[in-house]
Amino acid sequence: MNLIIQGLEIANSDLRALAKLSHADGIERITGQAFRLTNATHAADIAAYCEEATLDFAYVNPDSKLSDFKLIAMDMDSTLLAIESIDEIADMHQIKPQVAAITLQTMRGEISFEESLTRRTALLQGLSQEALQSVYEERVRLNPGAEIMLHQAKKAGLKTMVISGGFTFFTERIKVKLGFDYAAANILEIENDKLTGKVVGEIIGRQGKARILKQVREELGIQQEQVIAIGDGANDLDMLIEAGISIAYHAKPIVKDHSTYSINYVGLDGVINLFN
Repeated sequence: MNLIIQGLEIANSDLRALAKLSHADGIERITGQAFRLTNATHAADIAAYCEEATLDFAYVNPDSKLSDFKLIAMDMDSTLLAIESIDEIADMHQIKPQVAAITLQTMRGEISFEESLTRRTALLQGLSQEALQSVYEERVRLNPGAEIMLHQAKKAGLKTMVISGGFTFFTERIKVKLGFDYAAANILEIENDKLTGKVVGEIIGRQGKARILKQVREELGIQQEQVIAIGDGANDLDMLIEAGISIAYHAKPIVKDHSTYSINYVGLDGVINLFN
């Protein structure tokens, strides 16, 4: 296997130490924040060393190419975006602490997403639709490396998809801005330019995300092994299971425990460095 080491700052001494621990026979530079240790073996000490040095690591098949895959699907809030959009909407309504507390419970897997979204959306009742546009214009920020990752994925021939437990108000705009092939999210009910506190139709939660990914996979005529999925919270777990490669991005422990790879320190461009 090759051992991919990534970090915001990587010391040569760390690379040499990790090469020795993994019995690697070479060190290759991928980018300024990523290196490949060739012909490495699994070693129990690698995880502890990387945690201490704030480095990401991943054992990868040397023959695995990005172009082997056909679809990359990702969560929106706190994965593609550096915000939780519903928390920022709540801030416009001056109830961010209440909504953020429920969001955190959901991310940890303590309550179901459906219950969480219902409770949080109810708190937004009466908010003007203009507040959504203000959040999009003033607060939506991409996570580092997002545009690089998407560019490289498209260049390699992959379709791109954002699947969110958030709202179509944001996913549809982001789909256009970033050129996603597919986007799916929940629909906020709006009457007389104000939020009613309800969601239209069935809530897209943990199972819904997985179902939509399967539908797109079948539409494209591709296999599970040809899908890469990226998420950060418990709501993403079923979606991640439906992919050949699952990546926990700056994620909660429950997601890291059920993912192929974890990226804890570098940006989303770190996803690309896992493949040739």
